[in-house]
Amino acid sequence: MLLKVTSIVIELWRRRQDSLKGIAPDLGKYVVEFAFGNIDSRKGLDLKQRQLVTNATLATQGGCEPQLNVHINAVLNVGLTPNEVIEAITHCVPSIGFPRVLNATLVAKQIFEERNLKVTN
Repeated sequence: MLLKVTSIVIELWRRRQDSLKGIAPDLGKYVVEFAFGNIDSRKGLDLKQRQLVTNATLATQGGCEPQLNVHINAVLNVGLTPNEVIEAITHCVPSIGFPRVLNATLVAKQIFEERNLKVTN
């Protein structure tokens, strides 16, 4: 399962790395080799936990909306529900503040609309 999800994330990343062609093509290769080859292959966390941590760290950094888009798609692909995605993002408010949580929520909203997914309140 890790290989399947990692390959999904890699494919999503490859779609986004086109902007690096002609300026820093090796950078995209390094991301795939290190992040997905070395880090994602470690034991200790399951796929849901791994992607949940990744989403939280991207939300906390701010300015990572394109990468957050890739990883919200990935976390949905490993079985988290839209409600769980929103709850995880909302849980970050006390630590990172409203602007970053709002930005992450808007990325999730766009993805849910593209995938025809609903958050049930």
